[in-house]
Amino acid sequence: MKIHEYQGKELFKKHQIKIPVGIPAFSIEEALKAYDLLDSDIVAIKAQIHAGGRGKGGGVKIAKNKDEAENHIRNILGMKLVTHQTSPKGKKVERLYIESGVNIKKEYYAAITLDRNTEMDVFMVSTEGGVEIEKVASESPEKIIKIWVDPLVGIKHFQLRKLAFGLGISGTAFKEAIDTFSKMYDCYQKNDASLLEINPLVLTTDNHIVALDSKFNFDSNGLFRQSDIREMRDLSEEDEMEIEASKYGLNYIKLDGNVGCMVNGAGLAMATMDIIKLAGGEPA
Repeated sequence: MKIHEYQGKELFKKHQIKIPVGIPAFSIEEALKAYDLLDSDIVAIKAQIHAGGRGKGGGVKIAKNKDEAENHIRNILGMKLVTHQTSPKGKKVERLYIESGVNIKKEYYAAITLDRNTEMDVFMVSTEGGVEIEKVASESPEKIIKIWVDPLVGIKHFQLRKLAFGLGISGTAFKEAIDTFSKMYDCYQKNDASLLEINPLVLTTDNHIVALDSKFNFDSNGLFRQSDIREMRDLSEEDEMEIEASKYGLNYIKLDGNVGCMVNGAGLAMATMDIIKLAGGEPA
């Protein structure tokens, strides 16, 4: 299960991870009111959809005055936002997040996810923040620092220091980075997340570590004990057939082919799709 950026930042706030002040909005009127309430010189207007690449798709804009803000709000709210993580049809933007700007000194990438090969959590950081991590992994993998964490033991202080050292953070921000990484792991574990990603995590000009973005995936097997997370589910972002299948305890994945697959087990599913493609068909 996925949630929106503004919902993820509410989780960050509960775990005392620093974030800019922001207000979600569901209409033009609410967005303009949010702009006035923030009373900030620079404001970010962010489309809220369950997909990355919003900035490149035109779903994130910076406004330096109210006229610019209103123009961006009217253009983004209701638009069909197409990114590398959506279908060619895109997704309709029905929510905005209006957020105060911050003075950025340096951008980083930070994420925690499950490594099924080692049966451990992997904590990744990179100095290449604000760009697609897939591109960094492909072109300069040496810029991604990884540590593996035994979930039964938890993250250790020396591991937190290794992450901060790897990013070249120093001074008062070093201690704050360690504290942020510790709180990230706590947030990841306590909410049964399978992915927690911040891109970018920034060092501000006054030497604070601030999360400018949030991305979460949650383990559906743990949702029975996460009532607060379940309430954040946005069904409008999910495929109708997948929602219907979930009511019967089925995992349905929509594909664009012409031959349907009903399988039991991931390995059999992959093999079946390979056979269909070898025979000239396309899995559906």
